[in-house]
Amino acid sequence: MSESKFQTQLIKEIKRMLPGCFVLKNDASYLQGVPDLLILYKDRWAMLEVKVSEDARVGPNQAYYVRTFNALSFARFINPENKEEVLDDLQHALTF
Repeated sequence: MSESKFQTQLIKEIKRMLPGCFVLKNDASYLQGVPDLLILYKDRWAMLEVKVSEDARVGPNQAYYVRTFNALSFARFINPENKEEVLDDLQHALTF
């Protein structure tokens, strides 16, 4: 499965999991390395960097931004192999 297809399915799953949330796709050409998705839910937010697999290359600045945004709220790398764990953590972070 391509990263784009995984991301599309992931967005649909997040919207089902968090009704009323907004999932915004970030523009990597604007800020290199910023995570792919911004999730806004009620008064909370999270960011996800989507990867096609757990072995996928991490681009310049991606690890920095995931660490930085995780310290502020919630941010993770997500791929098909860790999807369930990350979505559980995301739901917990945004709803509790």
